Amino acid sequence: MRTGTAELPLHHGRAPRWLFARMAKLAKAIVELILLEEGTSGLFRRISDPGWFQALGCVLGFDWHSSGLTTTTCGAIKEGIKGEEEDLGLFVAGGKGATSRKTPAEIATWG
Repeated sequence: MRTGTAELPLHHGRAPRWLFARMAKLAKAIVELILLEEGTSGLFRRISDPGWFQALGCVLGFDWHSSGLTTTTCGAIKEGIKGEEEDLGLFVAGGKGATSRKTPAEIATWG
């Protein structure tokens, strides 16, 4: 059932470095807590919910309300858990721009 529409303008640029560093630190804590409490299935259930994922991006501090939230939030998670992927049983592949083209190699490395 259709309940309304939203205007979501395209935003250019990127999150400032200082903000992204804080986002990554908080993303790590949130991901670790969810994995501890609910496991990978709980994490994937949550991040696959568009409303929850949008809220996560905002909680992390990325208050752009439309474009860039998905890649920036995923990038913050990827950066936050870097070096602990095996311990957590989770890895994130891909990213924005040139990093996106490394996705097949990252999957092959971790897979």
